[in-house]
Amino acid sequence: MRPYILAETNWKQIQETRFDLAILPWGATEAHNYHMPYATDVIEADTISAEAARLAWEQGAKVIVLPTIPFGVNTGQTDILLDINMHPSTQLAVLNDIVEVLNRQGIHKLLILNSHGGNDFRTMLRELGVRYPNMLLSSCSWFQTLDKSKYFDEPKGDHADEMETSLLLHLRPDLVTPLDEAGDGIAKKWKVQGFREGWAWAERKWSQVTEDTGIGNPKKATAEKGKRYFEDVTQKISGLLVELAAADLNNLYE
Repeated sequence: MRPYILAETNWKQIQETRFDLAILPWGATEAHNYHMPYATDVIEADTISAEAARLAWEQGAKVIVLPTIPFGVNTGQTDILLDINMHPSTQLAVLNDIVEVLNRQGIHKLLILNSHGGNDFRTMLRELGVRYPNMLLSSCSWFQTLDKSKYFDEPKGDHADEMETSLLLHLRPDLVTPLDEAGDGIAKKWKVQGFREGWAWAERKWSQVTEDTGIGNPKKATAEKGKRYFEDVTQKISGLLVELAAADLNNLYE
């Protein structure tokens, strides 16, 4: 039983603990090339949040990890079989209910640990911040915390690529098929220059961009690379959890 994982705690234990920070892992259910499971983002959210919370707990931070939300924004993948889309407006409604509970029960800090590139919680947290002005509402996308080029040979992918494949080879190798069965993750680029350079944005239509649903070549992935990356990601995020748990809501700026 891990006391910082809500799904594993019980009513007696909860009553004896004061929590300073709630962590909400948020994933997605979607295809990840030919070789990885639909639950890839959920597995990553579960394991990264749990390990970061463990490291923070051992440093004295009173954190609690809520159950992972398994569905994310997949509006660009409506024709990919069983990619389950949750609209941003639905995410806002779910978040509102969770924040309402935390606020009422005296847990005034929430971190969303995001595990899916299609999720973007910033505008939602702005709106909820007006509704709940005494809450510190924040988000972190774990895949943006480190420089991937220091860990992987092909760091430019962003879906079922070398990084994600390496992570799953470390975390759940039983769910990864042999890499010679994986697609190459070749992705078409925008013809519109502003979109291609990244200073303008439009949503990608997934099935027009990639044939195998992957973006980034996974073929050089290894469990060893995944282990090193996982350890460094969780170590860095644990530092954020410690700081947030200790933060004085009336004295956040210097």
